[in-house]
Amino acid sequence: MARITLYTTQLCGYCRAAKQLLMSKGLDFEEIPVDWDPDLREQMTERAGGQRTVPQIFINERHVGGYQDLATLDRDGKLEDWLDAEPEQASVFAEDSAKV
Repeated sequence: MARITLYTTQLCGYCRAAKQLLMSKGLDFEEIPVDWDPDLREQMTERAGGQRTVPQIFINERHVGGYQDLATLDRDGKLEDWLDAEPEQASVFAEDSAKV
């Protein structure tokens, strides 16, 4: 089973949308709220290559990006590939998605 991690804040509409998309597919995920914890936000920023916006989403330890990136993977039929991929394969899917 894929390991999905979301860094979120309480008032973020895109965070809610990402969680709803994942829940609609019956997927479990770990949510890490960064509202009031600067150390967690810094951890998120480092893992996300400097991106500070939320949500920041990771599947099998690979950085997906934000909600729009997740929705694009789903719309293009590539989300299942990410969920099934070993971590080193996920970066190949990210490059393919960037070409869309």
